[in-house]
Amino acid sequence: MPFKVYIPARYASTRLPGKALLMIRGKPIIQHVFDNARASGAEAVVIATDDSRIAEAAIRFGAIVANTQSTHESGTDRIAEAVANRGEAEDTIIVNVQGDEPLLPGSVIRQVAGILESNANADIASVCEPISSERDVNDPNIVKVVRTADQRALYFSRAAIPFLRDSRSTTFSEYRRHVGIYAYRASYLKQFVATPVAEIERLEKLEQLRALANDAVIIVADAVANCGVGVDTQADYDRLLERWGGPQ
Repeated sequence: MPFKVYIPARYASTRLPGKALLMIRGKPIIQHVFDNARASGAEAVVIATDDSRIAEAAIRFGAIVANTQSTHESGTDRIAEAVANRGEAEDTIIVNVQGDEPLLPGSVIRQVAGILESNANADIASVCEPISSERDVNDPNIVKVVRTADQRALYFSRAAIPFLRDSRSTTFSEYRRHVGIYAYRASYLKQFVATPVAEIERLEKLEQLRALANDAVIIVADAVANCGVGVDTQADYDRLLERWGGPQ
């Protein structure tokens, strides 16, 4: 199954500036993401960035770099520019692996590409995994997803959805954490960037809501492996350092 991975990365993150270059086990976070993407069996792995510091680091560890504008609203907008500039064929499966997911395994990256390949009517494929604590349910940095019986996404939110009106969960089995990975065909990326930012996307700061607001079909399957957590905040980074024994 042929597919390519594009990793959007910017330096000016609102919650943790420069996080792509923070060190874990002697390598920057973006390099851990790149290594996992290569392990997925992708035909090519491209880092799309607007920052010279990230580009220089990526070139040092052997990545293909696509320079992009600094004005993009989302990672999908950023890789859409890179995909267009590199002339990818319209039927090419593109997997968007966010540059702050150093624990995301190659098996899940390949899984997402396979979901899209096997669902001809899907615009986007992604994955989710169980939530097991009240803290995670109520953490706005952990995005929740609600799906239909056939795994089509109904809504994504930073809030605790679904809301349990008549009971208080002790197992949290009703909740699923959405993992920040997407697969699309290059042709759909053109459609996505031609669509204005949706109001729900602006309110929740979730790019996938632009797609839902415009009737896209998003299939969200259960991940085949533990996806770990992304590095959104200093607290996330500190937990990773504690787990892995420091930055060096």
